[in-house]
This record gives sequence, C-alpha cells and structure tokens, in this order.
Amino acid sequence: MAINFEDKIAPSESGNWLVIDALNLAFRWKHQGRTDFCDEYVRTVDSLARSYKCGKVIITADWGSSTYRKALLDSYKQNRKDKFAEQTDEEKAAFEAFFKEFERTLEELKTKYIVFRFQGVEADDIAAHIVKNRHKYNSDLIWLASSDRDWDLLIEEGVNRFSYVTRKEVTVDNWDDHYPVSRDMYISYKCLTGDKGDNIPGIPGIGDKRATDLIQQYGSAMDIYDMLPIPGKYKYIQSLNDNADQLLVNYQLMDLLSYCDDAIGQDNVSEISRRLLDEA
Repeated sequence: MAINFEDKIAPSESGNWLVIDALNLAFRWKHQGRTDFCDEYVRTVDSLARSYKCGKVIITADWGSSTYRKALLDSYKQNRKDKFAEQTDEEKAAFEAFFKEFERTLEELKTKYIVFRFQGVEADDIAAHIVKNRHKYNSDLIWLASSDRDWDLLIEEGVNRFSYVTRKEVTVDNWDDHYPVSRDMYISYKCLTGDKGDNIPGIPGIGDKRATDLIQQYGSAMDIYDMLPIPGKYKYIQSLNDNADQLLVNYQLMDLLSYCDDAIGQDNVSEISRRLLDEA
C-alpha cells in the first residue's frame, strides 16, 4: 500500500522511534542532481516523524565501508569503488558536491536529533543494534526509513520499514506480499543468492527460485550446510557442494542482528548505549 503522509499527520508518542538510513535517504536528491537539499531533507525527516507519531528520531549514517566486512571479504563493495573510478571529472565533481551537502545536512540534523556515525561502520549495523536492544532502550515501536531491502532482516513485531522510493511499508503482517520465504528464512535466502549491490557472491547457479526451493526442501542455509554434500547431478547442486564455505562467510557478512556489535566495535556500542540510556 502506498502511503500519503498528508493523511497521517498526528501527535508523537515517546515510545515510537524513527530510525533513518541517512545516506540512503540523501540519494533521493542525488538522483535528481540536487546539491541544495539540506532544508528539504530535514523537513522530510520531520514529516516522517509526525506521520508515524515518533517521539524519538535517530539518524544512522555510514562512514566509509565496513571494516568488519572488508576483513571477511576483500572485494566487499569493490564494484562501487570501480564504478566511481570510471566517472568523468564532471561526474566526480557532482558527487563531491553532493557529499558536501550531505555533510552539511548531518550537521543540521545534529541540532535536532541523535546522529550516530562511526568510522568504518555502516548504518545497517547501527540500526540492527538499536532493534536488537530496543526493549532495553525503552522503545515500543520502531519505524525504519530506508529503501534498502537489507533492512528487512530487522523486521519483527514492533519493527517495520518504510521505503521512500516505493512509498510502501514492510511489516510482519504484509511480509508475504514482498518475499517468497518467511522472515526467519530471509537471511538464508540472502546467503544463497548473495547481494550484487554489495558485491557479496551467492552460490553460482542459485537464483531466487532455486534458493526458495532449497529452503522449502532442506530448511535454513545452516541446515543445508550441515547436509552437504547433497547428492545430485544438477550443476547448481554441485556448485552448492563446492561452495559450502561461502554460506558461512555470507552469514557473517549479512546477518545484521547476529553480528552488528562486532561490526560496530565495542567502544562505539558503548557510546550508542550511553546516549540512548541517558535519554531513556
């Protein structure tokens, strides 16, 4: 269902939290070729908070690629670096202007909201830590604002995602409208298929349908791993048998809830906890 914010404006409730994927949202203006979006960005966050009646807003921002994931997979997000290197001088100048405005926007957001950003840490992991510990931090309901489907790994009762690109919500109740596998099998689905956007390889020869079929037949990716080698003459079965270790690596790369604190680092986790508990 597409969302019309003008129909949803309502007073905020302190137990409702809005968690923003900062760079993801900023790309809304990047795609428009805009480098003057600071004020409009802040108004958008304000509107989202009012629409979902959120009493607390947390901005989560990337600061470079994840050092945790680069240690596991040297080619992690290398495709993005390669694409940037191929840009023309004009394109690079536009990209630099965009990031300059993004930095200005983050500074403006800091005057109103909590902003979490750490060197070598990605917004996904900060959001995952908040979701994983939401009861400790006294959050009753969390709305995640991101078009990144990786954030659907965080969906549970009381945690929903809104995409500003599609203007649709992903919740426990409508999960089956979005995915062919259950929520608890979504990480297994991703481990089998990989993530082209982040340059994380899946199992060669296994796409959406075969991943779904394997999960229905054998269970989770870890169940599948325990059964390997699986007998069969199909090339994708042989590929699965030959690339068993990739399943384990992909869990460590993509299972946000299990590995978020490792990816954030203990000092940064302590800083997040201190700030959120102080304001609880």
